[in-house]
Amino acid sequence: MIQHFVKFEWKQFFRSSYWQKSIAINILMVFFALYFILVFLALGFGLYPILKKQFPESDPFIMVNGFLFYWFLGDLVMRFFLQKLPVMNIKPLLILPIKKSKIIHYVLSKSVISFFNFLPLFAVIPFGTILISEDYNTSSILTWMLLMVVFTLIINFLNFIIESKSAETELSFLPIIAIASGLFALNYFEIVSLSELLAGAVNSITDNSVLILVPMAFLGLLYIVNYSILRPKLYVDGSLKAKEQIATTSDLSWTRRFGDIAPFLQLDLKLIWRNKRPRSSVFILVIGLLYGLFFYPNPVYKEMVPLFIFVGIFVTGIFMINFGQFIPAWDSGYYKLLMSQNIKYKQYLNSKFSLMLMSAILMFILSIPYVYFGWKILVIHFAAMIYNIGVNSHVLLYGGSFNRKKIDLTQRAAFNYQGTGAVQWLIGFPLLLFPILLFYLPYKFIGFEAGIATLIILGGIGIVLHQKLMTGITNRYLKSKHKMISAFDQNN
Repeated sequence: MIQHFVKFEWKQFFRSSYWQKSIAINILMVFFALYFILVFLALGFGLYPILKKQFPESDPFIMVNGFLFYWFLGDLVMRFFLQKLPVMNIKPLLILPIKKSKIIHYVLSKSVISFFNFLPLFAVIPFGTILISEDYNTSSILTWMLLMVVFTLIINFLNFIIESKSAETELSFLPIIAIASGLFALNYFEIVSLSELLAGAVNSITDNSVLILVPMAFLGLLYIVNYSILRPKLYVDGSLKAKEQIATTSDLSWTRRFGDIAPFLQLDLKLIWRNKRPRSSVFILVIGLLYGLFFYPNPVYKEMVPLFIFVGIFVTGIFMINFGQFIPAWDSGYYKLLMSQNIKYKQYLNSKFSLMLMSAILMFILSIPYVYFGWKILVIHFAAMIYNIGVNSHVLLYGGSFNRKKIDLTQRAAFNYQGTGAVQWLIGFPLLLFPILLFYLPYKFIGFEAGIATLIILGGIGIVLHQKLMTGITNRYLKSKHKMISAFDQNN
């Protein structure tokens, strides 16, 4: 039976339209995978000599065990955002004489061969091999390497439990953030020294190999829990059961002051609030607002003024970039219906522009406290806001005319590449890198004020020429309208 499942998966993978349409993204992901493999290999081979050189009086093996808590915590968080429970197209199988237990066991077993489970081995195996060559007890090191595999699988199944429970909440990423932050805080403030407890447990297991049965038993328990979670969902009528939701309404009468674009603006605001993916993008605003705290307080970046331009563009334009790069794919589910109405396309696009404009102004106002780090930061944010409104907004709208992939609004936003094409990757260069270059040249040869003035002037020109730019962008959308309708329809 397992052989049949593997054949089904293989055929589904290479025959799917998603694979054929996303070869470029798949190639890019392969390069990312190779990059991380090389990083982990370098970590595995270089960790022992580096620790031995920097801390000659300490045992590198004991030191590594002391940092395992942070390794596992980071692994759990990254898995939540990047790893998905491997699924099969099981609905056709449910009407066949196949035991549901076999399907579930295959799905869970498939998760074991995930790339995330193999990646740590590229660091664990070289590090363990070096320890053995340095006359560490072979049995203890082999036990440690096996223990790392067991811990990796524990995190694998623990992530699926957290993710299945998080899916039932409105903000699906909050539980993992709360769990990770809580554990980190307990350890950081020494309320409970989790890093020392874990290090002590690992050292005890490596000294007495029989104790590895304890984490193995816990791994088996997590497998059973995952099985019990999936078992009730494996029914044909499970997907037919309607979800009961309480209807909510919002007073959007204030949008009427925007005139002809008010209906479209209301549509966008309702879309953002009522659907998981665009709603999650709103909460990324908090991350963008706090982004400057990674750079401005750090004295290392104090003289790297051009880097602050990147931060300013990112802080004031994070919603603009997240929302604008998927115009008009946000409306792909009903784009055909929308285009059949007697509406002016320019009004439709102006509503998108107005939403991005308001977000840039709001983010600038909220970022005013950054003036604490110097008046230059405030000036940079102001220039970045003007540039985002006058230049980047129009670049995003023009780039949207090339979007051909439908977006599933029910999916989370973080690390979600569904609906992402070459347009989203290519458009990032003019959005984030060009402003740095435009600032750097006058800044280098004239001064700070000249660089800021360049961004403000270019943004101001874009604002003044907004109507003419929108006319050209609208014509581009009208030419591509039928191609977009056809593409969104094929992605159903």
